[in-house]
Amino acid sequence: MRISVLGGDGYCGWATALHLSARGHTVSIVDNFTRRLWDYELGVQTLTPIRPMPERLRAWEQLRGNRIDLFTGDVTDYDFLCSALKEFRPDAIVHFAEQRSAPYSMIDRKHAVSTQVNNIVGTMNVLFAMREFLPDCHLVKLGTMGEYGTPNIDIEEGYITIEHEGRKDTLPYPKQPGSFYHLSKVHDSHNILFSCRIWGLRATDLNQGVVYGTVTDEIELDECLINRFDYDEVFGTVLNRFCVQAAMGHPLTVYGKGGQTRGYLDIRDTVRCVEIACLNPAAPGECRVYNQFTEQFSVMEIARLVQTASRKLGREVEIDHIPDPRVEAEQHYYNAKHSKLIDLGLEPHYLSSSLLDTLMNIALKYQDRVDVSNFMPQVNWRNPHNDRRKNSFAAVRAAGTPVAR
Repeated sequence: MRISVLGGDGYCGWATALHLSARGHTVSIVDNFTRRLWDYELGVQTLTPIRPMPERLRAWEQLRGNRIDLFTGDVTDYDFLCSALKEFRPDAIVHFAEQRSAPYSMIDRKHAVSTQVNNIVGTMNVLFAMREFLPDCHLVKLGTMGEYGTPNIDIEEGYITIEHEGRKDTLPYPKQPGSFYHLSKVHDSHNILFSCRIWGLRATDLNQGVVYGTVTDEIELDECLINRFDYDEVFGTVLNRFCVQAAMGHPLTVYGKGGQTRGYLDIRDTVRCVEIACLNPAAPGECRVYNQFTEQFSVMEIARLVQTASRKLGREVEIDHIPDPRVEAEQHYYNAKHSKLIDLGLEPHYLSSSLLDTLMNIALKYQDRVDVSNFMPQVNWRNPHNDRRKNSFAAVRAAGTPVAR
């Protein structure tokens, strides 16, 4: 297949582009590299030293002989997006090109607005471009389990059948997003469903859980291909933060009681799920929804797993409870269905078998790059005027830090 990966320089996008290329698909990447600039804006860096995109692509072509085309630009620029898609003519579009951090969207008004503009406008542009130039193309869009929130009933895969006043219907599952980022994803889902219904487009919405790991078969081939490992409070995950804290002998910082429960999956399962969706496209007019995760854990369960893994490496770490800067239920019911991708052939990797190899050992390998000041939260979701350390390009420039890799 011919597959365009929008946001192919990012964490999920890069691993997906390599996997699809290795599996024999013709791949293009569309990206404007804003994700790298956000690191400079926030004064943080990925634990792993990622290379510039041209260097990454040259290394991949030399190793595998597979060329990945690069289109540099912004998906919110409709003329650019149409030009890139018309030139490449994809059979499927994998859409990762969004601001993906809930804390980033909660810093202040500017960050909330930029998140929604980037995410919603970009997706709208993709839908209009498909209608105009690629009506048979299949959109594989990365959603999030965070669209659902934490309802006190089981979470179905996208739709729920209800009976009311003696009548029955199947409707989109109710959404209870917890941040302006998650709200942008809900708007995306509604816009995609609407476009499929009125224009006959085909789409698969992958509501993904928390992804972990930097290692895939392709990324293991060369250091030049290494993927991101974010551990800061804004773009990092709780699992990554705990692993880096453990590597440094720092207490694991649990927000509140630690009962917050979410779905998790290995990056190797992410790339496989995307390929499965591409190879099994939705029908014209159909908007499918898959819940993309393999296990679910509470924050305290994650902390204890990391604590146990650290002990095996001869490192004792404590668990500290700190005030939760987010507005979320600390104890709640959580049972989400996630069978459709397994029914299509996904063979999951599990955290218990990969925690040491894909997370703890990498945290130890690159511990000299750790900035411990990024462990504690600085974005308070109840305060719309957060004054984050180094939260502007002007502050970065004043500090003498370059603004491009």
